[in-house]
Amino acid sequence: MEVLGVIWVLLRLLLVTLLAVVVFFSCYIKCVHLKYDHIPGAPRPSFFLGHLPIMWRMLKKKELYFDVFVQWAEEYGPVVRINAFHKIALLVVSPEGVKEYLMSPEYPKDPIVYGSLYNIFGERFLGNGLTATLDYNPWHKQRRILDPAFSRTYLMGMLEIFNDKAEVLMRMIMDKANGKSEVDLMDLFGRLTLDVIAKTAFGLELETLQDDQTPFPRAVNMIMTGMSNMRIPFFEYLPWNRKVVKEIQESVRLVRRIGKECIERRRKAIQDGEDIPQDILTHILQSAGQEGDADQETMLDNFVNFFVAGRETTANQLSFTIMELSRHPEIVAKLQAEVDEVVGEAEDIASEHLGQLKYLSQVLKEVLRLYPPAAATLRRPGKENIIEGINIPKDTSLIFCMYVMGRMERCFKDPLVFDPDRFRKDQQRPPYSYFPFSLGPRNCIGKKFAQIEAKVVMAKLLQRFDFEIVLPQSYKILDVGTLRPFDGVVCTLKPRNQRD
Repeated sequence: MEVLGVIWVLLRLLLVTLLAVVVFFSCYIKCVHLKYDHIPGAPRPSFFLGHLPIMWRMLKKKELYFDVFVQWAEEYGPVVRINAFHKIALLVVSPEGVKEYLMSPEYPKDPIVYGSLYNIFGERFLGNGLTATLDYNPWHKQRRILDPAFSRTYLMGMLEIFNDKAEVLMRMIMDKANGKSEVDLMDLFGRLTLDVIAKTAFGLELETLQDDQTPFPRAVNMIMTGMSNMRIPFFEYLPWNRKVVKEIQESVRLVRRIGKECIERRRKAIQDGEDIPQDILTHILQSAGQEGDADQETMLDNFVNFFVAGRETTANQLSFTIMELSRHPEIVAKLQAEVDEVVGEAEDIASEHLGQLKYLSQVLKEVLRLYPPAAATLRRPGKENIIEGINIPKDTSLIFCMYVMGRMERCFKDPLVFDPDRFRKDQQRPPYSYFPFSLGPRNCIGKKFAQIEAKVVMAKLLQRFDFEIVLPQSYKILDVGTLRPFDGVVCTLKPRNQRD
């Protein structure tokens, strides 16, 4: 009986403790609500979970939760409160807010999101590279070293590589361009962009288009899988995920090891006075030497960063372009007429062609308005502010969503209509509403790189082929850390000179 009495006392103590914890946590959440409830937001379906049940339901249905953000922005904007447990994030869809927070170096990136990119399942991933570095000064030091290597003038010197790699893709497509064989263009675009960034940046010949099962491409693909899964709570601790987590860890180690070997070989070649390729790596090493900043681990962070971002951004943009054009034959006809006039039968896209392909530029910009591969960027200011009369408390996560603002009626007339003419030079657009590569000092360093690559590939494809998407195609969007077509982009193609 004494033992039972002790057990009963312990149970009561445990229950009282649990009740105290629940009461304390409830009071804490209520205090958070009081701090932020002056900011408009959709009704919370749960006191404890906030808006998470809405997003979980959408994820379960394989729907894009950014779409509900669009609805909230239209109804509750320009600043919208989003609750998740005791955390608050604010969706800022105000051009004034975008200008204030993105155009200034004063506001750091959100450590909750970007700090998580330092490691991936315990392995150093993006570390202190451009994407993951939070504070401005260390970031600016890196950017000063890297910027010249991504200037338009420097990239024009790489145009031959863009053309050569795109030509390999065109030959592969030609072999299957019989109007019947199904071609997964999204897969091929992913392989192509990996080959392009490897060659232009680091002088590496991966030949991923011919075989994407060699170790390096497989490792990059596994890292992309890891980026998608690392957002799932406790993913790495679940027993049935151990094998894939181990593969992801090994893939990160492999990519960093190859990066280290690549950097060390190039450094030695420079020191020995050998002939070296004038690629991005050479420029970075020379600039780093002049700046007195040659931290190898940070260089490896950016080595990984370039492969992840360089592969995804352009591949996804190209995939969405094909997906959307498949619904607009009149736009395809206009594009092909422009390519015929500007490029003619030339095999390579020359630098003078790029500036003359104005309608293609408009189409690619309109694709990025509706389908920005990187859907949002976040800041966490250390001081309070007032945006359009709304007090923004300090140390709050602020979401600036390119996807949402690109689909808002207050920013773009008939926002769901695919209309490349919005980007004609004589058309007015609201400022600070279109930023697919972010804005301000921390905009994407690879913006020019991505747009040159996309233009070269699309010009060659339009010059030579007609294409039709294979049905069924849902035209839905999948979020895997970046946005991509949910069903992929599977097409049949025919050479244009074989039209019926």
